[in-house]
Amino acid sequence: MSRIAKTALAGFLAVPAVVGIPAIAHAESAPGCSSTVQIGSTAHINSGGQTFASVKQFKGCGKNWAYLYVWAGYRSSHSSWNACVAVGDNNTHSLEGTQCRTKTKEIWSLSANTLAHCTQAVGWIPNGPSAKSSERC
Repeated sequence: MSRIAKTALAGFLAVPAVVGIPAIAHAESAPGCSSTVQIGSTAHINSGGQTFASVKQFKGCGKNWAYLYVWAGYRSSHSSWNACVAVGDNNTHSLEGTQCRTKTKEIWSLSANTLAHCTQAVGWIPNGPSAKSSERC
């Protein structure tokens, strides 16, 4: 078999493996706002030695939003879970737009009118671990 044929065959055989790789999960947009963009770093909540969720902050439509995504590995190994997410307003030391859900893959906070404040996304398991994204001013 020629070198070109071997290379083509190897490339062809690799296609199913590449095609089978799932896409990375990305938040689309906050409810009611189609133009959100992530601000700050992503934080991770760990529970029982396992990554439970990612926590991110977004801005868009003149507001801040917090977002929590429960990882597939955690979802597949647990039959139920609870999680909450909110925008932490560091100027007023309060949580804005808090939303809590049971057995939900994605949670968006309500919008927070905090763009002029220093904020961060805060996610937590009730009575359990929590995580905060980096502060954005």
